[in-house]
Amino acid sequence: MKRSFALLVLCFVASLTPCVLSARPQATATPAPAAKPAAPVHHTATAAHSATDPALLHPATLKAKAPDVYEVKFETTKGDFVIQVTRAWAPNGADRFYNLVKHGFFTNVSFYRYVKDFIVQFGMSPDPKITAAWSAANIKDDPVTQSNKLGTLTFAMGGPNTRQTQLFINLADNSGSLDGSGFSPIGQVTSGMDIVQQLYSGYGEIADLGGSGPSQARIGEGGKAYLDKNFPKLDSIKKATVISPAPAPAAPAHKPAPSAAKKPAAAPAPQQ
Repeated sequence: MKRSFALLVLCFVASLTPCVLSARPQATATPAPAAKPAAPVHHTATAAHSATDPALLHPATLKAKAPDVYEVKFETTKGDFVIQVTRAWAPNGADRFYNLVKHGFFTNVSFYRYVKDFIVQFGMSPDPKITAAWSAANIKDDPVTQSNKLGTLTFAMGGPNTRQTQLFINLADNSGSLDGSGFSPIGQVTSGMDIVQQLYSGYGEIADLGGSGPSQARIGEGGKAYLDKNFPKLDSIKKATVISPAPAPAAPAHKPAPSAAKKPAAAPAPQQ
């Protein structure tokens, strides 16, 4: 079967964040089902039910260096999954993601774009004020050192040096279409990929790309209120938390009695 790779470039929507699109294999055109869309779109925006950390209104202050390797647990409306981030893969992206998670940026953020066998995208704040604050908070590109394979986490972008808060998880091996366009993975889903694959996908491609899903421009204007009213089935993130590097497991409060049956220690080990 022939496969063609179309490179879609999204311009800036209103005065918000750049929409990022990259290459995606296109299905042969058929009149009924929408053609399989393009690549990860980048943008940031949404309504006022999001994280309330005042620091999120001041992106320039969130400059902490991430650990060499860290894990983030996502608690979602569908279930939980864990992503391990390796800073050496993409230092600028790893640092930005670390700061966003530490300050609660992803609380109540929706998975607003799900394209089967391609990507699931998120990262538009539920609060338009936070969106506006991050609209010029771009980070420099990282070299592509890892491939966009199944389960990798990557920042979306709208051209060189435009990464902000939008990310996507690859739902297939997209290395052939995304690696050459500068999409640099920062981490990998290590637990719960089945949850990621079950996130709601029924709305299809976003309206900005000709689909029947949400419009990035409208998310930017109306925030999560717009999504909740018009796309109520979308799954969202309840909370994202850095869970490792984790502290050493706590010692038992007391030694079990000699006759007691031995039980494995319930250590708060990283979920992988």
